[in-house]
Amino acid sequence: MWATKLLNLDIKTAQEKRAMDLHELDEIRLEAYDNSRIYKERTKAFHDKKIRHKDLKAGDEVLLFNSKLRIFPGKLKSRWSESFEIKEVLPYGAVTLLGKDKNEFTVNGQRVKKYMANESTEVESSLCLDDPAPV
Repeated sequence: MWATKLLNLDIKTAQEKRAMDLHELDEIRLEAYDNSRIYKERTKAFHDKKIRHKDLKAGDEVLLFNSKLRIFPGKLKSRWSESFEIKEVLPYGAVTLLGKDKNEFTVNGQRVKKYMANESTEVESSLCLDDPAPV
C-alpha cells in the first residue's frame, strides 16, 4: 500500500490492470488447449487412416512373424514362419493358433498375417497372333 502511495499510483487502476491481465492470461490458456485438441484430432485421424484392419476368423491359415531373426536373418531367410491355423480370435487382438502337431499357443494379432497360398488368382492373358512379325 505504501509503495503505491510513494509512487503516486492509483490503486483502482492497478487492480483493474491486474484483473485484465489475469483474464487475458486465462484466454490464452484456453486458446492453447483448443489448439492442442485440434492438433491431437488431426494427428489421430492421420494415423488412423494408415491402419489396415485384419479380418481374422477361426479356421483361417496365417503366417507368424519370427521376431528373433531381427539381427542376422540370413540372406534368403524369411521372417515369416510356416502356416498356422487360427483356433480362436480373442478380444483385444490376441489370437490362438494351432500348429501342425496340434499344439496351441496364443500370440498378439499384430504378429500374424493371412496366408494367401490357397487363394486362386486367375489371370487371363491373350496373345494376338493376327499379324506375323516381319523377319
